[in-house]
Order: sequence, then structure tokens, then C-alpha cells
Amino acid sequence: MSCTLLPAPLKAGDTLGIFYPAGPVKDLAAFEDGLTILRNLGFSLQQRLPDNSGPDYLAASDESRIGELHRLWADDNIKALIAARGGYGCLRIIEHLDFTFLRSRPKWLIGFSDLTVLLNGIYKQTGMITLHGPVVTSLPRLDRASLDSFKNIISGVFADDQQFPGLEILRSGQGTGRLAGGNLTTLTHLIGTPWQPDFSGSILFLEDTAEPEYKLDRMLTHLSSCGALDNLAGLLLGFFDPGHDDTLETLRLNEHIWARTLELTKSANYPVWGAFPVGHQTKNHALPLGMQATIDSSRARLSFLHQACPPW
Repeated sequence: MSCTLLPAPLKAGDTLGIFYPAGPVKDLAAFEDGLTILRNLGFSLQQRLPDNSGPDYLAASDESRIGELHRLWADDNIKALIAARGGYGCLRIIEHLDFTFLRSRPKWLIGFSDLTVLLNGIYKQTGMITLHGPVVTSLPRLDRASLDSFKNIISGVFADDQQFPGLEILRSGQGTGRLAGGNLTTLTHLIGTPWQPDFSGSILFLEDTAEPEYKLDRMLTHLSSCGALDNLAGLLLGFFDPGHDDTLETLRLNEHIWARTLELTKSANYPVWGAFPVGHQTKNHALPLGMQATIDSSRARLSFLHQACPPW
């Protein structure tokens, strides 16, 4: 990986490219509401609707999705790319991306869930910071704090001292490292590939949705067995929801994840936080993946060290 690059901040009137790297949009109402939110934030939008040339679980064929990403990236009028939706499909296209080309014209690439592949892979191959944030269809359900964090970061405003109501300090301590991670299921599928992040010394964040307890346990155990949890600077456990809004079931599921994580990392001394606001529901604070950050358990605060990143 080359020197870290921080994409230029966006301003009102800039154009965002909407791209479809994975699954098709199924909730058209949420998609249209998400587009409206982006316009209300002051951005112009450009998109080319997918041609449905792939199987029904993909927005289009691999060739079409790769070509469209490259086309949007080549357009100097487009200042950032935000995914329409996650689903599945990013792992099929990442090996065909032109990383030299992407690095030559840094832009924000924004998304989460299946986008975990592109966010971590592009950062690893190019040194360009990417944004773990909303996809278009998730924008309507974000709470105000999550939406504000997204707007602030793409506008070049990085909070030096963030606090998060409801945060659980599972193991205290302080750590500084590069932000890495995302969706647990997707991240687990990166193990052993060229797109696997460098876990050592990183602040790892994890979240997931609609996965049963035993599968989450298995994936955490896999990460531990691979050594991915051995030498972290910190671990942020986001929300693990059962795929619906049952508050008690969600709490029980997250408490199991917390207990299992502490068990797997009992020989480590880095801080572990629970209920960190990243996930598939209303709380999904934007995180600049690849940027250095510090977590301080004594004050329950996260700071982005953006000064360490040379701007483009």
C-alpha cells in the first residue's frame, strides 16, 4: 500500500455518482427517499440505471457493474460515489478493478454491508481512505446523528472528540490505529484473499444483520483462529440485529456477542466497546476507513486523526 490519500471534501452543488456494485434495488420507495435526502443535502446526482443483465440477485452483470464504476470514476464532474444498495456482488468484481487508475484520481467511495469488500480492498490496494457510511436505500432510516456524521465527513469536517450515548465499555483502555472492518459476514469472506485488511494495530469495527447467534459465534471464532483479533489497537462492536425490531431479542443477541468476544480476546489488553453506533438500523455513524483514530475509554471518546492524512 502506498501513502494514505484523503479524498477532497465535497461542497454544495457537487455531483455524487450513484452506482450499483452488488444487488438490485428492491425497496424503490426507500431508494427514492434516499435520493431526495442527498438532494436536500445540496448535492446533484448522476446515475445510469442497471441493465439487469446478470442473475436476479445482482443489479447487472459483473462486466456492466465494473464498467459503470470505472465510468463514474473517470468523470471529473463526479466528486464521490455512493452505492445504491448492498446485498451481494462486490466480491465478484473487486479483482477486476483498476487500482492504479482509482488512486490517480481520489474520490470518496461510500457504502457499507457488502461494500465492506470494496472499502477495505480499495484502501489496501491504493492507500485511499474510503467511507463506511450509508447506501442510498439506508439513508431514510438513519437517525440525525448518523446523517450528520456522514455529511460532516464528506464535507471535510472530522470530529476530534466524539461521544456516543448508550455506548458500553466492555474492556477499558486506550488505543490508536487505522480504522478497518465493517460487516462481519463479508469481512470473514475476505480472509485469505488479497483484499483482507491488515488487522495488526488497527481499530477494528464490526456489525451484522439477520444472522443467527451460532453463525455470529462461528465467524468471530474464525477471526480469532486466524489471528485477526490478536494484535488490535481496539475493537468496536456495533449493532448485531436479528433482522427485525424486537428490542429484547436484539439486546440478548448483542450481549451474547459481547460475552463471546471478551472470551475470545481474554489474553489481549486493548479496549473493547459495545453498542457502538454502526449497523443496519437507525444508528450508522460514518467512519473513514483507513484513517488513524484514537479511542479513549476513560472518556468514552473517539477522535479522527485526519491531520495525519495528506489531502488530495
